[in-house]
Amino acid sequence: MTTTEGQQQSRIKQETRILVQAAAAVCEEKKGNDTRILELDPIDSGLSDFFLVTSASNDRQAVAIADEIEARLKREFGAYANSVEGRRQGEWILLDYVDFVVHVFLAERRAFYDIERLRKSARPLTPAEFDEELKLALKEKTRAARSKAAAKKSAPSEKSKAAAKKSVGKGKTKAAAAPKKAAVKKVVAKKVVAKKRTKSAG
Repeated sequence: MTTTEGQQQSRIKQETRILVQAAAAVCEEKKGNDTRILELDPIDSGLSDFFLVTSASNDRQAVAIADEIEARLKREFGAYANSVEGRRQGEWILLDYVDFVVHVFLAERRAFYDIERLRKSARPLTPAEFDEELKLALKEKTRAARSKAAAKKSAPSEKSKAAAKKSVGKGKTKAAAAPKKAAVKKVVAKKVVAKKRTKSAG
């Protein structure tokens, strides 16, 4: 993997984290219970990086949570679910955003399917823990960008290097020209003295 590919993958994962964070915020606002974010093991995850899992007390609340997640991600990020399943029954609504999947369960359905147990290799995070990690990652990215910009600023540009070379060249020329001028002055002075002697002798 090239550096550019690595940077691109890192950027995509960070964008995904921001979307997951926004969806988790909706779950909290809409009183979803025991909201968890599962960071999936790359080997075990297939295409998705994260599962967002939350519970609703009844089907109306489940639909309200799913609808608000869809609306907010569309409105604020221009992100659309690749597919939506289970909205009609409201027992288990699945919103597939490819890089992450949202699962809105009725509490008893969540207990029955227990996808957290099925994904043993996943790293479970609360929305608050996930938010903290995202903030730290963004801070690190900002710090790296600033130090890169500072290094660029302090490094002499090609123009300034060329200008420095020119001025050094000019300095050398002047320095080389100085002894020549002095020698010419001496010759002229000698000629003047010689002329004066000739006149006084005459």
